[in-house]
Amino acid sequence: MNKPKHLLILLFIVLLSACQKEELKTPSESELANLPESKVSKSQPGKAAVGSKVMMQAFYWDVPAGGNWWNTVKAKLPAWSSAGIDAIWLPPASKAQNGAFSMGYDPFDYFDFGNYNQMGSTETRFGSKSELQSLISIAHANNLSVIADIVINHNSGGASENNPYTGGSTYTDYDPASGMFYRSATDFHPNDYHSNDSGAFGGFPDLCHDKTYVQDWLWNKSNSVAKYYKNTMGFDGWRFDYVKGFSPWVVNSWISEVGGFAVGEYWDGNAATLEWWVNNSGASAFDFACYYRMRDAFEGNDLTKLQEDMLWKRSPMRAVTFVANHDTDEIYNGKMLAYAYIMTHEGYPTVFYQDYEEWLDKDKLNNLIWIHNNKAGGSTSILHADNDEYIAKRNGAPGLIVYINNSSSRQERWVSTNWYGQVIKDYTGNSGWEPITQGDGWVKLEVPAKSYTIWSTK
Repeated sequence: MNKPKHLLILLFIVLLSACQKEELKTPSESELANLPESKVSKSQPGKAAVGSKVMMQAFYWDVPAGGNWWNTVKAKLPAWSSAGIDAIWLPPASKAQNGAFSMGYDPFDYFDFGNYNQMGSTETRFGSKSELQSLISIAHANNLSVIADIVINHNSGGASENNPYTGGSTYTDYDPASGMFYRSATDFHPNDYHSNDSGAFGGFPDLCHDKTYVQDWLWNKSNSVAKYYKNTMGFDGWRFDYVKGFSPWVVNSWISEVGGFAVGEYWDGNAATLEWWVNNSGASAFDFACYYRMRDAFEGNDLTKLQEDMLWKRSPMRAVTFVANHDTDEIYNGKMLAYAYIMTHEGYPTVFYQDYEEWLDKDKLNNLIWIHNNKAGGSTSILHADNDEYIAKRNGAPGLIVYINNSSSRQERWVSTNWYGQVIKDYTGNSGWEPITQGDGWVKLEVPAKSYTIWSTK
């Protein structure tokens, strides 16, 4: 029977499309990393929700100056994504007082990403605006979210002006080259609204977030800092610097207006205080309580400290755990043990750039990232803790048991599991045992000296 003409035409189009698809070549990781921004899709297919895997802090203090950092990070994105990273946290990206030498924590022009000649340079320490946009596009093409470091407590680099609120002169005249968010004495403390807020930092001019003008420019206006970062630059979330310096409602208002993942740097080792902040801000917080307990445990050789109060135990969905960052003192003893702890417990773990790329065993960190992403589900139960040994289990499916040994000799111990009559193995490769759990779930596990094992079903 003869087919209608329009059906023949449709069949030809389908066949032609199929042939064209077969000829398409998927770019390699190295090719993808070098694609210009215009060649990278703006869509983000399959991008994991921030917090479901592991975040990379993609910088350290005093990364090399010279404007190459954005390109350095961009080249690593495919490998990080393949390792199981779901988000990268970048340093403050806009122009600061020290121009090409600044790490960004002395912000001057929130809308200059390395495209205006001011503060002694056009590019920032990290590179140009186009290089940053290319990095963000490549990150999205690799299913990575990009977290912006936001510094809104204080500013730096303003010119001197007569200040009617102090009776003298202050460096509060901000006239940025972008022409966006001009600031003067009335926008800082003290002013006609009040003398101060939660806290100033380092003698820098302290922004007054109670001012409607400041709120509009930071998050409310259609061309506010928050909306420009999100809609023009493509950032997916926020790391708020020094949130002790202003009230939690500021972060709450920001994320209510623009959304996105948010985490605050509330530098306090008290888990209850951190819980108060996350409840009032609506954001996550870095778990400094966990950081200090790990430091006490591994530096002080007392793993019972790991039983103490931490944010992840109070609010696991709001806790961002970490072993090191650009500001903290180092955990020198048992640093890999600390990573084994955060990768097997609740919270959203962060890997520090220098730990991953320079200082520690990348293969071992990748192994821990894989274990976190594939095995570490459900609530946490601590099974044993003493000076040298710590054992905990995750109660999800399949779940895991982590055995940390801070002593100088091999250890073994009987523990209760959620697996009954099943073969289990150590997914770190530190033990070759493959024991079968008893009918009641008990099993004997081992761990080498100064090491860890992580057990789950085969």
